Amino acid sequence: MNKFEEKKFNIVELKGISAKNIEEHLKLYAGYVKNANLIIEKMATLSSTDEPYITGELFRRFSFEYNGMRNHEVYFGSLEGGAKPFNPESKIGERILKLFGTLEIFITEFTNLALTRGVGWAVLWYDRKEDKFLASWVDEQHLGQLNGCTMILALDMWEHAYVYDYPTSEKKKYIGAFFENLNWEVIEQNYLEAIK
Repeated sequence: MNKFEEKKFNIVELKGISAKNIEEHLKLYAGYVKNANLIIEKMATLSSTDEPYITGELFRRFSFEYNGMRNHEVYFGSLEGGAKPFNPESKIGERILKLFGTLEIFITEFTNLALTRGVGWAVLWYDRKEDKFLASWVDEQHLGQLNGCTMILALDMWEHAYVYDYPTSEKKKYIGAFFENLNWEVIEQNYLEAIK
């Protein structure tokens, strides 16, 4: 059986997000990879005579671990290589400006989404079928994923993403730091891959 591989990310020093927070957060990501592999291994040992409850719970848990792994890969990927500025002449830049008028309005609206109460993710998706951007809140790791859409931008809003740097009452500062460190070249590449 082919196992999922833990990706390594080249995350340089960030403004407003400490190396300690990134280090601990990457350990959590590694756990999602490990647990997704363990569940697949366990499911391979089950027979059709095993309790369907056990099998069902493994399948349910797998979506949590798998999406936790993939969500974090988009998140950490967008911080790799240091901040790269938003390019209004890029494909995604043109699209964002057409939809929102300015980058600042987009960031304000995305920040409002990210401030949703609870643990989860603020996500910008590309819906290829409709050729449009959609934004949604994903509860935990797996409730609210948009079928058939591709993640372009993912912001982790679980406390573990910022707990070493900000109290929960200041999570808006973490959101600001995320956008300050965002590598827009990676976001552009995510979009170009999605529209192929």
